[in-house]
Amino acid sequence: MLRDVDIKDIWDGRFYNAEDKVRVGCNACEGCSDCCRTTGDSIILDPYDLYQLTKGLGLTFTDMIEKQIEIRSVDGMILPNIMEHDEEHPEKEDGCPFLNEAGRCGIYQFRPGFCRLFPVGRYYTGEPERSFRYFVQKDECTKKDSPRHKVRLKDWLGIPQLGKYEAYITRWHYFLKDVSAGLKLMNEQSREQIARYVLQVFYVMPYQGQEDFYAQFDRRLNKVRAELLPGTER
Repeated sequence: MLRDVDIKDIWDGRFYNAEDKVRVGCNACEGCSDCCRTTGDSIILDPYDLYQLTKGLGLTFTDMIEKQIEIRSVDGMILPNIMEHDEEHPEKEDGCPFLNEAGRCGIYQFRPGFCRLFPVGRYYTGEPERSFRYFVQKDECTKKDSPRHKVRLKDWLGIPQLGKYEAYITRWHYFLKDVSAGLKLMNEQSREQIARYVLQVFYVMPYQGQEDFYAQFDRRLNKVRAELLPGTER
């Protein structure tokens, strides 16, 4: 999901790569969970996020839908996001359903990419490069009483095989962008059919937990691109 803002209004003035150090360290958010309590529907899940959640929780997409995750329209696509509250435990305060009673993340080891990034963001370069750079979002974190220390960005993200992950994120982002552009030329019924097809292929259809995620994703992406966007395989 792209933010409809001018990057100059939200960044610290620099772009970074994974080897750079960024001033975001805050002792693992110790004693603060503000950003987890005001998520709204902003934490859009990509296929790798769902793969990690299903492996870590032992649940399927169907198990979690309308309990911990929900679906909504994003730029014409139908994508899942983390719910703002826990349908199974309505007595809990609003906030991420995976936030435990101590105010800590209950899925920290397999938390979504959006959560790993914060307060870092991605700036997508567009054509012809079709890549992205990292940047630090200023004034996004509400914890003002603790100085930030520098952390190497790849350590902040904590994602294995980061190069593969970054290549995957790039392919997924521009696939959604290409499909969204095509949807604008279709009637409402066709748009919904294709959006639901993408949801089914990349989210509802289970991934094999013992098989490399990226190989599974590439097979699905190549198949769907060939069907929906012939001649644009990348």
